[in-house]
Amino acid sequence: MVFKGTWTNCFTIKPGLTGAASMMFSNEEELLANQDDPISFNDQILYPEKVRINNEHVKNQSFFLDLKIIIYTILGKRLKEDWAQGRVAKRSPD
Repeated sequence: MVFKGTWTNCFTIKPGLTGAASMMFSNEEELLANQDDPISFNDQILYPEKVRINNEHVKNQSFFLDLKIIIYTILGKRLKEDWAQGRVAKRSPD
């Protein structure tokens, strides 16, 4: 569960068209469809992970990182930065 205050850093920047968490979970529909309890999976796994990635994006925020995110989104690539790697992939079924 994400505690109050954990996600507030995400709201210190204006929302954009894309983001590191959006890129990481571009297959979110598929991840949720493969779960026995998609609501719990979203609440306990996906949402906290998105918050973590977005908070790291705020910490590492720069014009060039934002430009890279836009370009990578267009190319369908994912960021290679350690903080942008999702920890959920190991928990999704094969």
